[in-house]
Amino acid sequence: MFRKNRFNRVVERMREQKLPLRIRLLWDGTVLDLADAPQVTITIPAIASLRHFFSPTLDTLGHAYVEGEIDVEGRVTDVIEVAARLAAGGSRPQTGLYRVPRRVRHNRKMDAAAIAYHYDVSNEFYSHWLDPGMVYSCAYFRSEGDSLAVAQEQKIDHILRKLRVRPGDRLLDIGCGWGALVMRAAERFGARALGITLSHSQYELAQERIAAAGLTDRCEVRIEDYRDVTGRFDRIASVGMFEHVGCKNLRGYFGRVRELLADDGIALNHGITATNADGGGGDFIKRYVFPHSELPPIGLTLQEMVAAKLEPVDVENLRRHYALTLGQWAERFEAAGPRLRELAGEKRWRIWRVYLAGCAYGFAHNWISVHQVLAVKEGTASLPLTRDYIYND
Repeated sequence: MFRKNRFNRVVERMREQKLPLRIRLLWDGTVLDLADAPQVTITIPAIASLRHFFSPTLDTLGHAYVEGEIDVEGRVTDVIEVAARLAAGGSRPQTGLYRVPRRVRHNRKMDAAAIAYHYDVSNEFYSHWLDPGMVYSCAYFRSEGDSLAVAQEQKIDHILRKLRVRPGDRLLDIGCGWGALVMRAAERFGARALGITLSHSQYELAQERIAAAGLTDRCEVRIEDYRDVTGRFDRIASVGMFEHVGCKNLRGYFGRVRELLADDGIALNHGITATNADGGGGDFIKRYVFPHSELPPIGLTLQEMVAAKLEPVDVENLRRHYALTLGQWAERFEAAGPRLRELAGEKRWRIWRVYLAGCAYGFAHNWISVHQVLAVKEGTASLPLTRDYIYND
């Protein structure tokens, strides 16, 4: 009775917020419309599940949905909007899907297991909502109407132009995914490209794609940890990988990039960054999506890069681009929902459904960001004085 009475007070607060929400209580058949024409329905199957609404956060609401303690109906973008407003009306401070992380020690075994958990769902799973090139990172939109495929190709070319990739350059892609960047670097820019990944699923498909494109003489993918790579490279790209490194390991990571970089080389780090000073990585993300991930703030990223004797020479914020990217991913994920449920199972489908749409909301509202940082070895002059070369083919 106490729990139900407390929930009634929560409902009154929701009414004051004018949330376009219907709540259905399965155990007694109660249906509560909190506004005219509700867009989202939350079904609560048991009294015990009411606890998730007493001091709600996006973490706790996401947990309740993934574990089947609540069900939701409605467009996923409306679901996230309602959840965010519901959380904002709660009594706990809100920081979105990301907040100050609990730091963990990273090692090769732990990092490989985390990558396998996230990426080795199945290649078909990702193919249904990524672009045809299977690029799993922030796209680059020259206009908001760009298709996902066009925007992803623009992103890859944007990176390769920033790096000033030339025919014959030895290029390393740390965390190469399914190989789109190394293939483009070899095919269009004439590079000799090596990509490394810890995902067996990514490696196998990348190998097939490279062979089918006739690029095996110029392009290679290996299963290899960045700490084990040997040799020197004229250009190094790392796209969507440093989030797995750990904040305490950034100096060592950037130091390794410096060791692998030729004296007149250029490196680019593209990664998600926290917008608060202490870093981010919420409980939902860490538990269900990216185990052991940490998001450094851009200030810490630059500080550790400098400490590793790399000189940042250009910094670009792509936050709005990632909001658009995730929005398209979420739409494609919804459209392929039945097949994705079959491939991944109910729980993992729920995880990815709220993760993609929730992150789109988070980037749009500046809870998290993403930066490209171009760097050279300390004190060298490997780039022209202006950015003009990026925009001129």
